[in-house]
Amino acid sequence: MAGHSKWANIQHRKGKQDKLRSKMFSKLSKEITVAAKMGDPDPEKNPRLRLAVKAAKSQSMPKDVIDRAIKKSQGGDAEDYTEIRYEGYGPNGIAVIVECMTDNLNRTASNVRSYFTKSGGNLGQTGSVSHGFDRVGEVSFPASAGDADTVMMAALEAGADDVESDDEGHWVYCSVEALNDVTEALEKELGESTEAKLIWKPQTRTEVDLETAEKLMKLIDTLEEDDDVQNVTHNFDMSDEVAAQL
Repeated sequence: MAGHSKWANIQHRKGKQDKLRSKMFSKLSKEITVAAKMGDPDPEKNPRLRLAVKAAKSQSMPKDVIDRAIKKSQGGDAEDYTEIRYEGYGPNGIAVIVECMTDNLNRTASNVRSYFTKSGGNLGQTGSVSHGFDRVGEVSFPASAGDADTVMMAALEAGADDVESDDEGHWVYCSVEALNDVTEALEKELGESTEAKLIWKPQTRTEVDLETAEKLMKLIDTLEEDDDVQNVTHNFDMSDEVAAQL
């Protein structure tokens, strides 16, 4: 069991995300619509849609907005989106994975490349950095779900591979294929999860200084402000001292 890096998934930026709630809702709605269009519009019969709806609820998206996004998928006017992943290096060679959903590949590729270049980084080929990450399922629980040992035992019994715990909560990791089953089993034992999703989990993390952290945060902010970008993942970490200065 390892201590979870609270910076790993950019959770320290929740304040900024709150200010960009409408943009966040737009991205979540897009994922719901695409998931429903690709599979069954019933979340109980569509694992990807079920995860998308859970993610939306975790961000307090109103039920009518969720229902509208699902309904949109069944109409003839639903946009056709292509899912694409970009990989590159940010300042000081920090690995960055950018997952996009777009209706214009040329626009998205041009924009993402520009963001990397302006930050002092560079966009690489697909696979250039993802080899340093594991594609896994992640189920999050609040600290109130139980102590670390309790959560670990429940996770192993549910078929998970690993757990990371700290004072803020618990993060359970499992294979991509097992995410739905593990989530359901754990929620029966521990109560409602905070979030369940597929992530790119860095195999190692690189601690950065204040100057590099500031440049990286600017790059990530710029990427996340782009409507075509759904998720941004990185492999950097920072000390509490650097985080406090940010």
